[in-house]
Amino acid sequence: MSAHSHSRLLRVLTVNIHKGYDVFNSRFVLHELREAVRAVQSDVVFLQEVEGGTGARSAAAVGAQYEFLADEIWPEHAYGRNAVAEGLDHGNAVLSRFPVLRSHNHDISLPDVEPRGLLHCELALPDGLPALHVMCVHLGLRESHRRHQLARLCATVQREVPVGAPLVVAGDFNDWRSRADALLAPSGLREVFRQAHGQHARSFPARWPLLRLDRIYVRGVAAALPLPMPRRPWAQLSDHAPVAAQIELRGAP
Repeated sequence: MSAHSHSRLLRVLTVNIHKGYDVFNSRFVLHELREAVRAVQSDVVFLQEVEGGTGARSAAAVGAQYEFLADEIWPEHAYGRNAVAEGLDHGNAVLSRFPVLRSHNHDISLPDVEPRGLLHCELALPDGLPALHVMCVHLGLRESHRRHQLARLCATVQREVPVGAPLVVAGDFNDWRSRADALLAPSGLREVFRQAHGQHARSFPARWPLLRLDRIYVRGVAAALPLPMPRRPWAQLSDHAPVAAQIELRGAP
């Protein structure tokens, strides 16, 4: 367990791993990606576009990609399968240093479009801290789809997350027009980078980031601080750059 996991500080990382391929989809880089993810020393990792390892081709490579990335560093993980294509499945995953008390993958897809999911996990924290709720998301490419999916996200928060419980929602929002903040505000969610710097982090494309697609939203925490991420080696490991933050949790009352 990390040195800061016994305090109220928590480090989180989100990254769309592009199914383990580089930005040009020409080179399998999952081994290098594992080393880069480890170097951040996050307590919780949110992954999008991760393969679940059910297809023969995937199994011949590394098996379930989220298990390969977790290795011995994150003993707990959860996977939400969103889509199956050509015998391979992919979706979202959460890697955690803390026990996963429960997890559920909510289908937030619309008819006849690419399947999307919302992976909700409840994590048991040490030292009497309240359970942490985390949600890993990958929203659609069309704004009308994202509005529907964000409404589903808000409904899930209202239904499943107790008022005052610490909550982190992270992932690839595909929100290049920055409409998500206003839709999530009624649920009490605030984006870490925008709160600190007035705008979201640039994360796409990874080599020359222009669009602000990847986010970390929080609710019910004492404080949240964006963490700078190096351009190398990340610019060579996916089409999305990672986003990370340090979060201070409130102690139990």
